[in-house]
Amino acid sequence: MPSTTLTSAVTLDGVTFSWPDGTAALRDVSGAFGTGRTGLVGRNGSGKTTLLRLIAGALEPASGTISRFGRVDVLPQRLTLDTGRRVADVLGIAGALDAVRAVERGDVDERHFDTIGDDWDVEARAVAALDEVGLPAGALDRRVGELSGGEAVIAGLVGLRLRGADIALLDEPTNNLDRDARRRVHELVRTWRGTLIVVSHDTTLLDQLDDTAELYDHELSVFGGPYAEWKAWLDTEQAAAQQAETAARQAVRREKRDRQQVESAIATRSAMGKKAAAERSAPRIVLGAKKRAAQVTAGRLRVEANEKVDAARAAADLAGRRVRDDASVRIDLPDPRVGSGRRIATIGDGERSWVLQGPERVALIGPNGAGKTTLLERLVASASAGSAEAAVHNDANPGDARPETAESDDSAAEWRRCAHATAHTDRVGYLSQRVDGLDEAASVLENIRTAAPGVGDVELRNRLARFLVRGDTVLRPVSALSGGERFRVALARVLLAEPAPHLLVLDEPTNNLDLDTIDQLVAAVGAYRGAVLVVSHDDGFLERIDPALTLELRDGVMTEM
Repeated sequence: MPSTTLTSAVTLDGVTFSWPDGTAALRDVSGAFGTGRTGLVGRNGSGKTTLLRLIAGALEPASGTISRFGRVDVLPQRLTLDTGRRVADVLGIAGALDAVRAVERGDVDERHFDTIGDDWDVEARAVAALDEVGLPAGALDRRVGELSGGEAVIAGLVGLRLRGADIALLDEPTNNLDRDARRRVHELVRTWRGTLIVVSHDTTLLDQLDDTAELYDHELSVFGGPYAEWKAWLDTEQAAAQQAETAARQAVRREKRDRQQVESAIATRSAMGKKAAAERSAPRIVLGAKKRAAQVTAGRLRVEANEKVDAARAAADLAGRRVRDDASVRIDLPDPRVGSGRRIATIGDGERSWVLQGPERVALIGPNGAGKTTLLERLVASASAGSAEAAVHNDANPGDARPETAESDDSAAEWRRCAHATAHTDRVGYLSQRVDGLDEAASVLENIRTAAPGVGDVELRNRLARFLVRGDTVLRPVSALSGGERFRVALARVLLAEPAPHLLVLDEPTNNLDLDTIDQLVAAVGAYRGAVLVVSHDDGFLERIDPALTLELRDGVMTEM
């Protein structure tokens, strides 16, 4: 694998870490991160976040060593939940800022001067840094809870810069951020100076970085290039590995056939020798010598043939180890049999509305706080309620699907004042951003059974196995699942429902998925023959599912993009 040639900033030597229950998170991991910007990728559960916490010193390895060439600082993953903190605290300047202000008010306590040191311009520098990334004036004294999620993350990144650590660690910094916030985070990362290690499934962000590191099967490897180049290299390498394995397996079969031919030739010679002995076609001493020679030759031929088979098997095993036998989610959606002219849902604002019709893909975008999730919840609720509007639209002329004038009856009065959505079918599958809707006390199997009541338990187990939910896990209550397991169960419950949904509603579906599972979801959505409505800030994901229509919701107004 091509690798970075930069000086190492973090070196790991035989690092092992296990959780208290004995589960190995990392096992004998060795490798190094360069002094540039590196994206760290790997499957969910591969240990990426654990590795960052070890590098940060929040965890200690059970064995092995971690060498850090400089001071380490971390962007907290749960930064937005600490709503009571001031932005000045997030930036790490609260002590110096408060001391400067106290002195300016006339308080000449010596402790203030010790706290300030030479940092008398701390407020001016912080305000300038916040202004540079578009945060509002007076943000220093605001609470995290008064900021949007994107603003809080951006303030955290500004704090990392101001504190000037040699090594900065970011864990999924763009999760749940809207487009504008993502763009600003991307720009901050693109212009970052110093060592940066970023765990992310945001491919646009990963392509801003210098190197790509992968944590796979307890091995850390580093590629000297951004994610797209690494992925292209990996695909090429795996194609070559599969071809080499196929050729090696063919060589094993060929050597086995050759060995059978050798055994057949030995058997033929033995039969001829026995016949000659029976007919006494030569003196006994000559026949004995020929028999002994034949036995020696047969033994040598058998050894040579077996050695060739063993060598071919060893080569095949070596080639096979290069091929990844990954346990990946395999999503095979049922056919809901939605006709191309069938109206599925209406979505719009007070001026215009659009109809999702047939097996159509529609993307809904907009800033955080615009009301996208609320709109989806209204849509799902209308399907459950079997609203009068839905019944009317089901019988309506399916032609002229987009755009149409907003409804004019009394029930639509509220729609004129805000965005609205109504389902025209009761078969709607909804995957919420919060991954709720599961019965916490019920088992995994019981939760899936409610979505597909006509399917037997054996088949349900088979289907759950495609989502990597196997064995006794299907009998555990949902409350006992890990975050990744919980998400896969929620996803399975939506996608495996019977009868199949006419409409799939997905709210930020890529937030909790690794890159390989996103690939599977893209393929599944592409093959799905029902309607799909997706809310996402992930432009790469939306581009891949290729929506026929993209609507932006902003300030209660819908705009076709």
